[in-house]
Amino acid sequence: MTSLGLLLLLHFLLILQVHFSSQLEDNKIPASLCTGHPGIPGSPGVHGSPGQPGRDGRDGRDAAPGEKGQKGDRGDPGETGVRGLTGDKGDPGERGDRGQPGECAVAPKSAFSAKLSQTLSSSLTVGDTVRFDTIMLNEQGDYNTETGRFTCKVPGVYYFAVHATVYRASLQFDLMKNGHTVASYFQFYGNWPKPASLSGGSLLHLIPGDQVWVQIALAEYNGFYSSTKTDSTFTGFLVYSDWKNSAVFA
Repeated sequence: MTSLGLLLLLHFLLILQVHFSSQLEDNKIPASLCTGHPGIPGSPGVHGSPGQPGRDGRDGRDAAPGEKGQKGDRGDPGETGVRGLTGDKGDPGERGDRGQPGECAVAPKSAFSAKLSQTLSSSLTVGDTVRFDTIMLNEQGDYNTETGRFTCKVPGVYYFAVHATVYRASLQFDLMKNGHTVASYFQFYGNWPKPASLSGGSLLHLIPGDQVWVQIALAEYNGFYSSTKTDSTFTGFLVYSDWKNSAVFA
């Protein structure tokens, strides 16, 4: 080998030494030069700190409308609220149309008059109701000839009058209201050749259902008399009514 060849060989070896020495620094050994066994797995690392919140995502697309649901059950009634304050008075309304003419008011009526027949005038005794059995006026039907009693239908004040022809015996009779004597009348008969007379009357306040009649007070004083020329009568009529809607109510 020549000197020149030897010199070149030394120069090449020097370059290789420098190159490998720089790789061995800091334990930087190429894997191709030293291959060892796998090491033991290391211990888990410490959890990292929470990351920053991510950005809001984009809005999704609108979905198709869903089907209508079934009607729910009715809820329980709520508690009654506090009563509100009274509102302001409203404005007066417009005047209405004139109404149709009404019917004329009709005053209530009640009146009767009856007389005693000849066949009943001689058979009366104490406590008997005098049945004035011949009607002269009784349009409302308030007097009953079968019982001899007047029955009130219209409340108010009534006037009752009794005119008696007295003959063959003295006479005492009572004006009765619901079983109580309200007035008594007496006429003595002294065997006169002609009949005498006895009259009396009273104002009574009645309500519907009240009854008024004439009654013999004493058995021996029953001298009611009636003939073709003279009569004994019982009369009654309404003076004024207590009905608030009566045309004659004062």
